[in-house]
Amino acid sequence: MTLKINPKDHLDRRTLLKGLGAVTAATIALPHAARARGAKTIKIGVISPMTGPLSLFGETDEYTTAKIMELVADGIEVNGETYNIEILLRDAQSNPNRAAELAGDLILNDEVALMLPASTTDINNPTADQCELYGVPCISSNSPWQAFVMPRGGGEAPFNWTYHFFWGLEDVLGTFTGMWKSIETNGKVGMLFPRNADGETWGNEDYGLPPAVRDAGFEAFAPSMFEPRTNDFSAQISTFKANDCEIVGGITYVADLKTFITQCKQQNYTPKVVTVAAALLFPSGIEAMGELGEGMSSEVWWTPAFPYTSSLTGQTSQEIADIWEAETGKQWTQPLGYSHALWEVILDTLKRSSDPLDREANRDALAATDLETLVGHISFADGPHPNVCKTPIFGGQWVEGETWPFDLKIVDNSLYPDVLEPDAQMKPLDWS
Repeated sequence: MTLKINPKDHLDRRTLLKGLGAVTAATIALPHAARARGAKTIKIGVISPMTGPLSLFGETDEYTTAKIMELVADGIEVNGETYNIEILLRDAQSNPNRAAELAGDLILNDEVALMLPASTTDINNPTADQCELYGVPCISSNSPWQAFVMPRGGGEAPFNWTYHFFWGLEDVLGTFTGMWKSIETNGKVGMLFPRNADGETWGNEDYGLPPAVRDAGFEAFAPSMFEPRTNDFSAQISTFKANDCEIVGGITYVADLKTFITQCKQQNYTPKVVTVAAALLFPSGIEAMGELGEGMSSEVWWTPAFPYTSSLTGQTSQEIADIWEAETGKQWTQPLGYSHALWEVILDTLKRSSDPLDREANRDALAATDLETLVGHISFADGPHPNVCKTPIFGGQWVEGETWPFDLKIVDNSLYPDVLEPDAQMKPLDWS
């Protein structure tokens, strides 16, 4: 199996190999050594934001791809025939236009049999749109299902080629409010949204967070959306102060949240709760907040405590996380579980396909997925949308760590009480 790397749009080989271990390095260095002679080759396209502002979402993609290469080095068997697997990994550089261009190239020139956009809305949607246009089966994750469906017109009719598994805005609302209700506040929430695809979905006044927050019994104040990478949050902070918002909720990325909370402190705005999606998912993101980061909260989509095992390797979530930390020297991060689960679905789809080189056969197999994975059960049979499967979500708060600077503790399991127990109680922020 080979990993195709375009030096113009990809990290250099030395960076790719760093921290992956000798066995994986040998697999990449000698890509043809373990290929089944004379076997047909299945090409799979992967588009990831390995550089740019969304790179924390793509941090685990190269690592997991290398692990999958090692796992299927001798090919896979489908209907009694052995097929080689060729993964064409591309860096979208956190740019939706580039993601669309790369997807078109992989479809038209490389003739991939399956596509895997591994990131947020800005990468998933333009990739999925190309797959829908050209008839290529596509599986994605890591963004609320509404962000995958609604901007692409999926509310009017199902998609023919593109599928997605993750939780929805209704779930993140239940998780956020579950955490907020455990803290004594005045119930006033300042909503923080960027002017991009994610912000416009999360901030939508019809199906986004603001109306749902109000329906849950809170007051929601949503000032104008901010431009990503702005250096001035005065308008938002002024609105929050004027309305005495003791809670801040929404979605931002790390650099913007860092600027926001720094200016909050400078302008004497000290909320009791800051619960923000995206920016607070990652250890490096919370570390970037410095001492102000302790006590911040976010949704949790995967943790080593998940009780699920890999259908590919039999490893537990804890084992997957432990190996990541040992090999990379980095703390576990939430996308790791989904990076692995996406490959579980991909390989399961191919093994069940009537012809793994035929896109339509692969699409039919993908639609019929019924699989236990590292992030839970994946099936599109009874989702909120024909192309969607929902997965578990919890509420987490960052506290001072033991081995690492911060640890993410589960503080709310209201939506999935049978999956995980909380391991801490939510506490208010202390910016004194």
